[in-house]
Amino acid sequence: MVTQKSFAKGSAEPGPVPKDKIRIYSMRFCPFAQRARLVLEAKGINHETVNIHLKEKPEWFLAKNPLGLVPVLESAAGEIICESPITCEYLDEAYPEKKLLPSSPYRKAQQKMMLEHFSKVVPYFYKIPMGRRKGEDVSGLETEMKEKFRQLNEELVKKKAQFFGGDSVTMIDYLMWPWFERIEVFGLKHCMEDAPQMKQWMERMWEDPAVKATMQTAEAHKVFIDSYVEGTPNYDYGL
Repeated sequence: MVTQKSFAKGSAEPGPVPKDKIRIYSMRFCPFAQRARLVLEAKGINHETVNIHLKEKPEWFLAKNPLGLVPVLESAAGEIICESPITCEYLDEAYPEKKLLPSSPYRKAQQKMMLEHFSKVVPYFYKIPMGRRKGEDVSGLETEMKEKFRQLNEELVKKKAQFFGGDSVTMIDYLMWPWFERIEVFGLKHCMEDAPQMKQWMERMWEDPAVKATMQTAEAHKVFIDSYVEGTPNYDYGL
């Protein structure tokens, strides 16, 4: 089941999670929730999606996660798991078929260190476009972002690999991908001009089945972002 339209304040809570599925509470345009959806798709996990109106959150959703953030996983046993990296690691452990994290403790630690590094890059995806909208000079931020991308590019060069975990898509690629899906809409593609291996990585990621299954069009992202900035986010755009 995929409930495309978002559940808002006052809506009835969906029934119990079926025994053969796990439920994800999500939002169609949220990059953090997309992380968990990518993992669900990549691992072929039987799941159902319940989209949440994040500006008018249902009371029953806040009871599950008082922070009101997505993604949230709920098992048939009523277990609740929050925070995107934690939900993704949980899914990899709870459904061990087609592991996305390396079995080697060192290689797993490497992926977690890279995620820590990437978490310092994420704010730039928002600071630069918002600064532009306000008419601010963002050239310094763009220079910093170019350097961040150059460092990520160097990781691929050093590893001589097609993806950040090796020659196939692994967890770290999925944890980073959602922001690169939006890079053109954010107007930041030019920041990758000195990162040729990163560009090739993006081209390979676009061909990944999980990416294709969870992506939104550039137009949909743009409409949502514009509506969000205006203070009236259109969570159900295109439905």
